[in-house]
Amino acid sequence: MAGLVSGAPTPVDITVHSQSRVLEVTFSDGLNCRIPFELMRVYSPSAEVQGHGPGQEVLQTGKRDVTLTALEPVGNYAVQPAFSDGHDSGIFSWDYLYFLGSQTDQLWADYAARLQAAGVDRDAPMPEKGGHACGNH
Repeated sequence: MAGLVSGAPTPVDITVHSQSRVLEVTFSDGLNCRIPFELMRVYSPSAEVQGHGPGQEVLQTGKRDVTLTALEPVGNYAVQPAFSDGHDSGIFSWDYLYFLGSQTDQLWADYAARLQAAGVDRDAPMPEKGGHACGNH
């Protein structure tokens, strides 16, 4: 299996832990990480979450109890999860999973800071979509 970056670590084992809502990934360099589904969802690489450029990110809320309903391989470089809230457009490359797994604590801190700056609670429902005409999501 190859990632998007030549020579980068690749998964040797991926386990979905539905009850504890974490994706456990062991990489070829020995890193073993447990990535919470919520973290995957709020940091999804999809355009719906990341926007189409810098500054267009959409802060995700209300995702604490999200689960994985499916996890499909994408070629030899990624997986595409489907989440219980209907989100299924993010493609998680091996490199991105490694980033999420190796930076989990910092990503949680960044997420908490973004929530605080926006004055919203982690469990607040997402606002209704409106006015976005992108046909990609």
